[in-house]
Amino acid sequence: MLKAKDLRDKSLDELKADVIDMRKELFAWVNDAKQSKKIDQPSFAKNKRREIARVLTVIREKELEIR
Repeated sequence: MLKAKDLRDKSLDELKADVIDMRKELFAWVNDAKQSKKIDQPSFAKNKRREIARVLTVIREKELEIR
């Protein structure tokens, strides 16, 4: 699990790259779950969406600091 405190140490570009990677991972997981009709980790999608939201929040904080 990612902590906001750890994310604040990363640069803005690294955070944006992390969001892209997490979204790709979530997309792939959802597609696999739909195709196999079997979900190994039901909470994976929920946790991944929360991580994405956490990173986006830190990105927004950094963008407001720059202004």
